[in-house]
Amino acid sequence: MAKKKTFVLRIDEAVYKAVERWANDEFRSVNGQLEFIVHQALMKAGRLPKKKTEKGGSGT
Repeated sequence: MAKKKTFVLRIDEAVYKAVERWANDEFRSVNGQLEFIVHQALMKAGRLPKKKTEKGGSGT
């Protein structure tokens, strides 16, 4: 499992409440929801590092 980095985030109260409602709707914690949102945004922007594949992993 990947290590997790802890940091402080300051966020507008109205934004926090909106994220909290969204998290509750999807049965996640606010922290889990924020991590999900950031991960999705990084994927969409092509900013996630490439996954390592096995040697000879061409699929043939």
